[in-house]
Amino acid sequence: MVWAIDLQPNDIVAPPPDKNFITLSYLNTENSTLYSNGSVGNSRPKALYTNPVIDTQLAILRGASTYSLGELPAVSYIQLPYGMTKPAGSLSNLPSDSGIGDLTLATAIWPYHNKSTRTYVGLAGYLISPTGSYSSQRAFNLSENRFKTDLQLGFQTPITNTVDGMIAVDTMWFGGNSQCAMACTGTASNASLTQKPLTTSQLGPIYRMNDIFTVGASYFYVSGGATAINNNYQNNVVNTQRFLLSGQAHTTIGRVSLQYGRDTELKNGFIQTRVLALRLMKDF
Repeated sequence: MVWAIDLQPNDIVAPPPDKNFITLSYLNTENSTLYSNGSVGNSRPKALYTNPVIDTQLAILRGASTYSLGELPAVSYIQLPYGMTKPAGSLSNLPSDSGIGDLTLATAIWPYHNKSTRTYVGLAGYLISPTGSYSSQRAFNLSENRFKTDLQLGFQTPITNTVDGMIAVDTMWFGGNSQCAMACTGTASNASLTQKPLTTSQLGPIYRMNDIFTVGASYFYVSGGATAINNNYQNNVVNTQRFLLSGQAHTTIGRVSLQYGRDTELKNGFIQTRVLALRLMKDF
């Protein structure tokens, strides 16, 4: 599986300094039909992929602090998930996995920030470390058993008095996984997995309805990410299009966010038929 760095409405807006935030998230995803170069049903053994379902549920805890680097706003956070991934349908005989996922460290700075014109340019770096549950004898794991790094550039500016436009691009780089058995070859023998960089572009409008409610919509295009197993190229470039709808409410208990999306087009991999994210962020 590959995980993009999805943004919420106004994530590109520079935060005030000297603030601390706790965010608790619930993430639910479902993946189904397996595509191979745009076609369905070419994978072997066929019986295993007639009606594949992969359900993942995660509770994610994030702690963040804002500060200033010289005159530039900045934020750093640490994030740790806990949850379960469960194969179902024609994959129901495969083992599920539960436990801690991979730890994420991130830092963002804003080289340009103008609150009066609502215009921001942000740059973020991410490090994802293989701290989570993993077994080479499982095809589906909470951890990917490899390091990942990501660099993201975002821009937000007004379109009208109440609507902003957002665009962001990030590229993810993958370390190797030398203990990829069931997920790579379908056997108990370990193989070496490597992967090309994966680039994600996301853009869309953000509409501030009033002082409480904000909604947004994002279109994503994901490309690259082809893999090699034991240096054998797999011809499985990720070309994915998807959408994500977002809503936020600023309440007395904190900022509540709800996001829903799915893939609309996929070339390789298990198509994502649902992603649902519910978050509560509280400053202290």
